[in-house]
Amino acid sequence: MTTSKGPCRIDSHQHFWRIERGDYGWMTPDMPIARDFLPDDLQPLLAEHDIGKTVLVQAAPTEAETAFLLKIARETDFVAGVVGWVDMAAAAAPERLADLARDPWLVGIRPMVQDLPDDHWLSRPDLDDTFQALIELDLRFDALVKPRHLPALLGVIERYPQLRVVVDHGAKPEIADGNIAPWAEAMTEIADHRHVVCKLSGLVTEAAPDWTGDTLAPYVDHLLDRFGPERLMFGSDWPVVTLRCDYRTWLDVVERRLAGLRPAERAAIMGGTAHRFYNL
Repeated sequence: MTTSKGPCRIDSHQHFWRIERGDYGWMTPDMPIARDFLPDDLQPLLAEHDIGKTVLVQAAPTEAETAFLLKIARETDFVAGVVGWVDMAAAAAPERLADLARDPWLVGIRPMVQDLPDDHWLSRPDLDDTFQALIELDLRFDALVKPRHLPALLGVIERYPQLRVVVDHGAKPEIADGNIAPWAEAMTEIADHRHVVCKLSGLVTEAAPDWTGDTLAPYVDHLLDRFGPERLMFGSDWPVVTLRCDYRTWLDVVERRLAGLRPAERAAIMGGTAHRFYNL
């Protein structure tokens, strides 16, 4: 996966949706992003910023949406893989995973933990067979969590050392409140486990509307220090990112924080880590 300019840059986290499908329960009609976002909307942005491939991530807790995304992946040159959804707590979840994994575009699964009322949902014993199935099927686990879920996530990481885990959006630290210390301590524990990687994505939407690059710097720097370039991957979280800024602005924030790294380290964050982790 290369371009004429060198290794392909990968956006490890973006979404598509078609509103009429009707399963985006978190989205309200008054939200600026409550409209269709499809490949033709993203392709010019990727071309403008030399992003060659993307990982397309679920945004609705239904297998119907996963099928919708897999169809898009088959028809879209720049989509390199899909992170879908299954009901992980269902007795039939391992079988459903096996069925979905027959599609070569499926690279992982993401439960929408951040929206669940139980902060310890990940600790449920009835998820064990599903986690084991993810390992056996060589699928990745995207952890969509907030700081309050990190103790339970740590338990999963410790119980399943063969599970390939990526923490989405740096676990959504409470940037608007400036509450960095508990998050930083918990993420340090998570990062101590070498089979876990992290997405450098989604931070800007956790900041207040008057955010600046300096606002985000301590959070980006902590992730870089704890995980290192080989376990960090750039993601735009487009189009959710547009609630705070455009694609270019978020990419600029990331590239400025990475400017002091060696070229190979920047290349890892901007594509290499995602390529290796998701086996694209």
